[in-house]
Amino acid sequence: MEPHEEDVLRRRVKAELRKRMRGLRQTMPAPACAERSARIVAALDAMPLGDAVALFWPIVERHEVDLRALDASLRARGAKVAYPSIHPDTREMTFRWAREADLEERGLGFREPALDAPEATPLSAIVVPALAIDPSGHRLGYGAGFYDRTLPRFSPPAVTIAVAFDFQLLAEIPVTEGDVAVAHVVTDARSLRVEADAHR
Repeated sequence: MEPHEEDVLRRRVKAELRKRMRGLRQTMPAPACAERSARIVAALDAMPLGDAVALFWPIVERHEVDLRALDASLRARGAKVAYPSIHPDTREMTFRWAREADLEERGLGFREPALDAPEATPLSAIVVPALAIDPSGHRLGYGAGFYDRTLPRFSPPAVTIAVAFDFQLLAEIPVTEGDVAVAHVVTDARSLRVEADAHR
């Protein structure tokens, strides 16, 4: 198979996986989502995340991992917390310092900081959402590629950690051009450190 054909096939598989995993996550009852999210927060809280951490605000109706309790815990320890911000014209993503009260929905389905909020740099850790993840740190997102394009600008020095519910941990995610692996995977049942040669 030619490299181009193989890439097309991998993208088709990813699209099908994305559809399947969204549907599977949507069947999870809200109380189970909250309970599993609390376990993930506890695992993250026990990690040395440093004092400058990027989180993401959950799209609750999509049953995303809810990290809001981690935001409160980090701030109580004196850490600064940032959130993703996507420029409406350039579609470039960055991370900006923001508090819960400062976040607003700006047309993409999740709450973001204001565009004039200070850019968060450097960061010590970035917690990344995933529809699916594998033990090599390759994740499946919604398909827009925001994190894949943004993470290399912040990591290193930031440690990258993908979070997902344990049923979203798959044996392998197809890798296509531009995909960026994370260094750690945390689910409600386990925490994995990705081997250095897989994290590229």
